[in-house]
Amino acid sequence: MTAIIYQQPKSAMQSGKAKTDVWVLEFEQSEARKPDPLMGWTGSGDTQAQVKLNFPTKEAAKAYAEKYGIIARVHASPPKKLKLQAYADNFR
Repeated sequence: MTAIIYQQPKSAMQSGKAKTDVWVLEFEQSEARKPDPLMGWTGSGDTQAQVKLNFPTKEAAKAYAEKYGIIARVHASPPKKLKLQAYADNFR
């Protein structure tokens, strides 16, 4: 069982930083998705891909993965650059 640990990104509809400090452990798919012949929806028999666990810190997510023998890769988010500028800079 393999998983990915990453920091929750903010959504496209969000300008603030709410819920961006949450770390997520999400399992990778173990089998490919295939279309249903009747409805055309895609699906698979892999139920672990539906599991998404939230943790307050990266260390807590790593500890959970080690405790249960889950091979986990950590995807670090790039550092956030804050561009400070004054309103008057719009008119220069």
